[in-house]
Amino acid sequence: MALAVVVAAATAATVRAKPADSLPKVVDVPSRPAFVQPPGRAESDARVGQLLQLNTLLRTQKPGRLQVRLADGRSFRLGGDALLRLSAGALDLRRGQIIAWVNPGRGGGPPLRVKTRVGTASIEGTTVFIEATENDVKVFSWEGTVAVTTDSGQRFVLRSGEQGSHRARADGGEVWEGPTRLSRAELDQRRARSILLNGFNAPMDTLPVIEKELGFTH
Repeated sequence: MALAVVVAAATAATVRAKPADSLPKVVDVPSRPAFVQPPGRAESDARVGQLLQLNTLLRTQKPGRLQVRLADGRSFRLGGDALLRLSAGALDLRRGQIIAWVNPGRGGGPPLRVKTRVGTASIEGTTVFIEATENDVKVFSWEGTVAVTTDSGQRFVLRSGEQGSHRARADGGEVWEGPTRLSRAELDQRRARSILLNGFNAPMDTLPVIEKELGFTH
């Protein structure tokens, strides 16, 4: 117990010592329940302006959603009974839905990586949507190029409007399918109904790029 107290105190001191712009931050919580759990601490309601340290767990329950801006300016939105850990070098999505993006014109630095239980999506100057359930994982490029590396060693590339899907087979095996380009009707329906594209107060920098790239009209 004494050791745990010492470690917790040292961690808190480290967080206080870091400037605010060097940590991820919650920038929008348009609907709840949405929760934040720093390492070694109890879960609490997510708050706008809240700073997030490494290995923090983020959790939402329908209809809860939240938006986070990372220290390097890249961002993501989380929803749909989601659970995500802010791991070193990646966003570790355990379940639920995420949209992650790199701001237009941003250059340099490593790709933004979103890890799931069956593979990792790497994005650079683009916008990716991922949905992870108990049996399936879907990776969709809203705009730009998304490189997907599966845990079994496969690699494929998604371009604007394309989706790759991982599903469990009836015989107990698993398989990746795609890339498959969504139809015009499917794109329009997804744009209109997306819980992560719509209903946020904080801006999504790549939304105008998505609208132009995929030809959405108002």
